[in-house]
Amino acid sequence: MLFAFLCTDKPGHLNVRMDTRPAHLEHLNKLNADGTLTMAGPFLDDEGKPNGSLVIVEAEDMAAARALAEADPYYQAGLFETVEVKPYNWVFNKPEA
Repeated sequence: MLFAFLCTDKPGHLNVRMDTRPAHLEHLNKLNADGTLTMAGPFLDDEGKPNGSLVIVEAEDMAAARALAEADPYYQAGLFETVEVKPYNWVFNKPEA
Protein backbone atom coordinates (compact mmCIF):
# COMPACT_ATOMS: atom_id res chain seq x y z
CA MET A 1 0.00 0.00 0.00
CA LEU A 2 1.17 3.53 -0.73
CA PHE A 3 1.55 6.15 1.99
CA ALA A 4 2.23 9.87 1.62
CA PHE A 5 4.30 11.79 4.15
CA LEU A 6 3.25 15.45 4.22
CA CYS A 7 6.01 17.20 6.13
CA THR A 8 6.09 20.87 7.12
CA ASP A 9 9.39 22.41 8.21
CA LYS A 10 9.65 24.40 11.40
CA PRO A 11 10.00 28.13 10.64
CA GLY A 12 13.60 29.30 10.58
CA HIS A 13 15.03 25.80 10.17
CA LEU A 14 16.40 26.00 6.62
CA ASN A 15 19.90 25.55 8.07
CA VAL A 16 18.82 22.24 9.66
CA ARG A 17 17.47 21.10 6.28
CA MET A 18 20.67 22.03 4.46
CA ASP A 19 22.98 20.54 7.10
CA THR A 20 21.02 17.27 7.15
CA ARG A 21 20.41 17.03 3.39
CA PRO A 22 23.28 14.63 2.57
CA ALA A 23 22.06 12.09 5.15
CA HIS A 24 18.45 12.59 4.00
CA LEU A 25 19.41 11.91 0.37
CA GLU A 26 21.37 8.83 1.40
CA HIS A 27 18.29 7.58 3.28
CA LEU A 28 16.03 8.18 0.26
CA ASN A 29 18.53 6.53 -2.09
CA LYS A 30 18.48 3.42 0.11
CA LEU A 31 14.67 3.37 0.13
CA ASN A 32 14.73 3.77 -3.65
CA ALA A 33 17.22 0.91 -4.08
CA ASP A 34 15.02 -1.27 -1.86
CA GLY A 35 11.96 -0.51 -4.02
CA THR A 36 10.20 1.26 -1.14
CA LEU A 37 10.34 4.86 -2.41
CA THR A 38 7.78 5.89 -5.04
CA MET A 39 8.59 9.61 -5.24
CA ALA A 40 9.87 12.45 -3.10
CA GLY A 41 10.65 16.14 -3.23
CA PRO A 42 10.45 19.40 -1.32
CA PHE A 43 7.61 21.86 -1.06
CA LEU A 44 8.75 25.40 -1.89
CA ASP A 45 7.86 28.80 -0.46
CA ASP A 46 7.14 31.91 -2.55
CA GLU A 47 10.89 32.53 -2.90
CA GLY A 48 11.56 29.00 -4.16
CA LYS A 49 13.20 27.85 -0.91
CA PRO A 50 12.29 24.43 0.51
CA ASN A 51 9.87 24.52 3.43
CA GLY A 52 8.58 20.95 3.64
CA SER A 53 8.61 17.57 1.94
CA LEU A 54 6.35 15.14 0.15
CA VAL A 55 7.51 11.53 0.30
CA ILE A 56 5.47 8.62 -1.04
CA VAL A 57 6.47 5.10 -0.05
CA GLU A 58 5.22 1.54 -0.31
CA ALA A 59 4.65 0.02 3.13
CA GLU A 60 2.86 -2.97 4.64
CA ASP A 61 0.66 -0.87 6.94
CA MET A 62 0.40 2.44 8.79
CA ALA A 63 2.81 1.34 11.52
CA ALA A 64 5.48 0.44 8.96
CA ALA A 65 4.90 3.73 7.12
CA ARG A 66 5.26 5.74 10.32
CA ALA A 67 8.48 3.88 11.13
CA LEU A 68 9.85 4.87 7.71
CA ALA A 69 8.86 8.51 8.26
CA GLU A 70 10.53 8.56 11.67
CA ALA A 71 13.73 6.98 10.27
CA ASP A 72 14.28 9.97 7.95
CA PRO A 73 17.28 12.05 9.05
CA TYR A 74 15.20 15.23 8.62
CA TYR A 75 12.68 13.86 11.12
CA GLN A 76 15.43 12.78 13.52
CA ALA A 77 17.12 16.20 13.29
CA GLY A 78 13.91 17.91 14.38
CA LEU A 79 13.37 19.72 11.06
CA PHE A 80 9.65 19.09 10.83
CA GLU A 81 6.92 20.97 12.66
CA THR A 82 4.38 18.41 11.50
CA VAL A 83 4.43 15.07 9.70
CA GLU A 84 1.17 13.62 8.43
CA VAL A 85 1.22 10.02 7.22
CA LYS A 86 -1.75 9.21 5.00
CA PRO A 87 -2.72 6.22 2.86
CA TYR A 88 -2.47 7.23 -0.79
CA ASN A 89 -4.16 5.92 -3.93
CA TRP A 90 -2.21 6.79 -7.10
CA VAL A 91 -4.86 7.02 -9.84
CA PHE A 92 -3.64 9.27 -12.66
CA ASN A 93 -0.33 9.12 -14.55
CA LYS A 94 0.88 6.11 -12.61
CA PRO A 95 3.77 4.50 -14.48
CA GLU A 96 3.20 0.95 -15.60
CA ALA A 97 4.82 -1.66 -13.36
